[in-house]
Amino acid sequence: MAMTRQNPPSMQKLTKGDRLMFSSSDDNAMTKQIEATHSPDGREFDAKPLLQLVEDIFNRAAPTIDALAVPGTHQARTADALDEKAYQGHFIATLESLAFVIDRVASEIACKCSGSADAHATAMSILNMLSSYSWDAKLVITLAAFAMNYGEFWLVAQNYTSNQLAKSVAILKQLPEIFEHSSMLKPRFDAVKNLIKVMLDIAKCIVELKELPSQYISMDVTALSTAMAYIPITVYWTIRSVVACASQITGLIGLGHEYIASTTEAWELSSLTHKLSNMHSHLATQLGICYKHIDEKKHLETYQNLLHLFGMAHIDNMRVLKALIYAKDDLLPLVEGTTKRRVNIDVLRRKNVLLLISDLDILQEEIAILEQIYNESRLHPTKQESQYEIVWLPILDPNILRNDNMQKKFENLQAGMTWYSIYHPSLIDRAVIKFIKEEWHFGKKPILVVLDPQGRVACPNALHMMWIWGSLAFPFTTTREEALWREESWRLELLVDGIDPIVLNWITEGRYICLYGGEDMDWIRKFTNTARAVALAAGIPLGMVYAGKSNPKDRVRKNIEAIIVEKLSHYWQDLTSVWYFWVRIESMWRSKNQLGKTAENDPIMKEIMTMLSFDSSQGGWAIFTRGSDEMVKAKGAPFLTCLTNYSTWQDQIQQKGFMPTLRDQLKDLHTEHHCNRLVLPGAAGLIPERIVCSECGRVMERFIMYQCCDE
Repeated sequence: MAMTRQNPPSMQKLTKGDRLMFSSSDDNAMTKQIEATHSPDGREFDAKPLLQLVEDIFNRAAPTIDALAVPGTHQARTADALDEKAYQGHFIATLESLAFVIDRVASEIACKCSGSADAHATAMSILNMLSSYSWDAKLVITLAAFAMNYGEFWLVAQNYTSNQLAKSVAILKQLPEIFEHSSMLKPRFDAVKNLIKVMLDIAKCIVELKELPSQYISMDVTALSTAMAYIPITVYWTIRSVVACASQITGLIGLGHEYIASTTEAWELSSLTHKLSNMHSHLATQLGICYKHIDEKKHLETYQNLLHLFGMAHIDNMRVLKALIYAKDDLLPLVEGTTKRRVNIDVLRRKNVLLLISDLDILQEEIAILEQIYNESRLHPTKQESQYEIVWLPILDPNILRNDNMQKKFENLQAGMTWYSIYHPSLIDRAVIKFIKEEWHFGKKPILVVLDPQGRVACPNALHMMWIWGSLAFPFTTTREEALWREESWRLELLVDGIDPIVLNWITEGRYICLYGGEDMDWIRKFTNTARAVALAAGIPLGMVYAGKSNPKDRVRKNIEAIIVEKLSHYWQDLTSVWYFWVRIESMWRSKNQLGKTAENDPIMKEIMTMLSFDSSQGGWAIFTRGSDEMVKAKGAPFLTCLTNYSTWQDQIQQKGFMPTLRDQLKDLHTEHHCNRLVLPGAAGLIPERIVCSECGRVMERFIMYQCCDE
């Protein structure tokens, strides 16, 4: 028969001693006393494996009412074995050296919790016992000592109905009587469990602070010095909380259900949990600032390393590509385009590599045209050394939180590419993103950076060369670009190359060709009908093709549908072809501008800017040409007027020829007072301060226009 007992002196003393724990001023007063116990002798050990073992014990012991009511079930749920490899070798040796001190601390806790000492005295006793260890070691050793006693208690609790040894020990400790009142234990053990969790959180935080790499952070950083100064008082209160938890377990043993009825101790644990939670929050905040500081240091180091790599010579491109794509060797960072299998960066060794750099808003038209050029180069390489590989590097803002929509968008884009791509955008380091933006001037529009087989930048952006000449521009160097332009003249073949073989056939046949564009369907209808009537009257074979407008949208598509129904002219039904026509003209401007050419010193640049001003205007426009040398052009209104007045100048054709007569008539209609509008494609560092009108040569006034993709 159980005897009625009063709470032991230790419980009364402990409760009384902890009444001061709410006063933060006491923390300041005790700090010097606590630090006076600290006398490290230089011994060090890795506390993390021991802390992981302690956490495993607490997790497996985790008390619940169900576990008490049906002993043995909790153990069955967590019976999976520890990873033995994690506790071999060096860690086993560490445990052997610590076994004695852990046992001493465990004995101290058990002794003081069943005696008359108060919580403060017990905590100070433990700190004195561990004076030669670092602060993180003091805390982890104390938690290990408590975990040993705590784990033994719950081994008995969880197995006393199924294991005779556990049952006999439980009877000696009078635990069965306690477990019969398990429903009354819930507040007590919930409080213990909550306090253990925050103690573990603090221990992890302190261990992480200890492990911060000294090459990236020092005590000069305020966050680190603040955290380190706060650690002694935090360790003290955590050890004191260990004592409070241990007192709960000790208080149960041999006391029977009378002790269960007391709520003072549960309140004490909740108060300690609140205090430690605030301490953990403070340390975690400082740790977060420290990690941010380290990240910045690492990113700066990576950035400087990239600058250094691109400034030195290499025997191949591996160091450069690994630094850009993925520096580690723990996974396969690339996806091969056709098979979609993951591969290593080694597949690019000593190859010409074109880095397609874009965000996730890259246009399907850009992918489609680039894929056509790339696939043609695979099937019909002009020479062995002209082979190159394309690698897509999607650049995402590291400050924007990734979501499922972005992931799906990335996967859809990746699935449609036949070249290499990175396995996931997150593999690209933030420092690499900074390098690409600052050194290669990547903004919104895609760029194609060319690296030669030794990893040197052969061209900072070959996309414009790719759009103009395709694989013929290989190896995409400035020298090659200049050589290609020397071979070019302003002719219709340059405008429609790779877009429309029918027009190229017309040129071969010697036809007169009219290329026209704009969005005004009323003008298109009048112009095409008038032009065909003039051709019929003049007896010339005329082919007409509609070139639409840059960034073709719904209006251009509707115009094409009307042209088909009314049989007005030839057309490019695929809007990608319309888009590609104008992108090539923009690319010609970029290429010429990059080479320092202007409308004043380069005749092709003057023609390019005329085409861009046509597209920027609100009305239509047209070009008449025959062969490579004869070409006339004008905006829609004067061109329509000129053709409408055909009867007034038809007699001159026999003497001058059709094209010279048409040129003279358009020149007569040109007025000195005119207004040209020019919208240049945006590109960082490429917009010149001074632009002259391609028509009159006067300097144009500059405005800034922002335009979205909507009509």
